[in-house]
Amino acid sequence: MKTAMVLAAGRGERMRPLTESTPKPLLKAGGKPVVIWQLEGLARAGFRRVVINHAHLGRMIETALGDGSRWGLEIAYSREPEPLESAGGIRQALALIDADGFAVVNGDVYTDYDYRLLADRVEAMRVHAGVLAHLVLVDNPQHHPGGDFFFEYGRPLASGTRKLTFSGISAYRREMFERLVPGAKHRLAPLITEAIATGRASGEHHRGVWIDAGTPQRLAQLDAMLRERQP
Repeated sequence: MKTAMVLAAGRGERMRPLTESTPKPLLKAGGKPVVIWQLEGLARAGFRRVVINHAHLGRMIETALGDGSRWGLEIAYSREPEPLESAGGIRQALALIDADGFAVVNGDVYTDYDYRLLADRVEAMRVHAGVLAHLVLVDNPQHHPGGDFFFEYGRPLASGTRKLTFSGISAYRREMFERLVPGAKHRLAPLITEAIATGRASGEHHRGVWIDAGTPQRLAQLDAMLRERQP
């Protein structure tokens, strides 16, 4: 069973006041919560089990999404008393992830990326232990012009001439997180940087639609784009 994790535990400070009463993944664009666009994409790609972590107003997420059966998914929830940051949240959720390789997506991004490509990477990680992390990178958006990781020759590198932005879409082997302390805060970037430096990371450049709906302005832009596309 292909497994994905949706990161949804952030407080959404940049989204205030919207997130004072609604968790960020449940904010709507195009008539439905942003996280549902992600769930639909994962379901179309053949993922069947999805683990969602939450903290701030997390019970609202569980109420809204339920067990996932309406999308043909099996949803499990990893509850955090306070946000543990990305890697800490993944480490906390490992008990719910019965797979050597799994996908991870941010709950507040919208994309036309084909998650079947990510499913293929997850399957490759299950068979081959050499790669710890696979990153989907995108062109640097206006709000993040400096990028995150060097990318040349079809893979992320420790140094180079061009940086791209990490999309928040990725795949990992569980061993990347098993050495972390459960229940503690851990950032994801240092683990990715280590995997790149040791030659245990792969990547791809997605040139299609990708929007980080992390501020009220960008959420409004996404909403306008999606409503314009609707018949």
